[in-house]
Amino acid sequence: LDASAFINGFKINSDNNFTVPEITTEIKDFESKLTFDMALEDNKLVIQDVPLENIKAVKEIISKSGDILRLSEPDIKLISLAYMLSRQGENVKVISDDYTIQNTLKIMDIPYSGVITEGIKGVYNWKKVCEGCKKEYGEDYPFDDCEICGSKIYKKRIKVDK
Repeated sequence: LDASAFINGFKINSDNNFTVPEITTEIKDFESKLTFDMALEDNKLVIQDVPLENIKAVKEIISKSGDILRLSEPDIKLISLAYMLSRQGENVKVISDDYTIQNTLKIMDIPYSGVITEGIKGVYNWKKVCEGCKKEYGEDYPFDDCEICGSKIYKKRIKVDK
């Protein structure tokens, strides 16, 4: 479960729900915290950390799509948890209204659904592009300005057939 599941009112009916420790920092409002805490108290939610090798594998996958430019560390760890569980043969479905998480999961063929959103329709990749001279930069380019013309660098969405 992503933080958006709690924030957007997902009803936890089963006992087999997982999240990562970092998600707790994204749950800020009282009602969402209450839902989260009750799920823990009722043993309907397990907070599980993810081994580094799974995080590295996911980062490699998402660096190819450019989604690494738009995902937070808690998002990456949540996707890594889903990746790890699915590789262990578990039936996994991620609950998240975050379109970038959904995009990444779709690329990785991991099922997902939203709480208040219908979900993404297509798959998109992202790349850094200068708005002036259109030079493309790698995800690791550390600056906000183009080294050639000094214009602003932005993240450009590219539709992918999937």
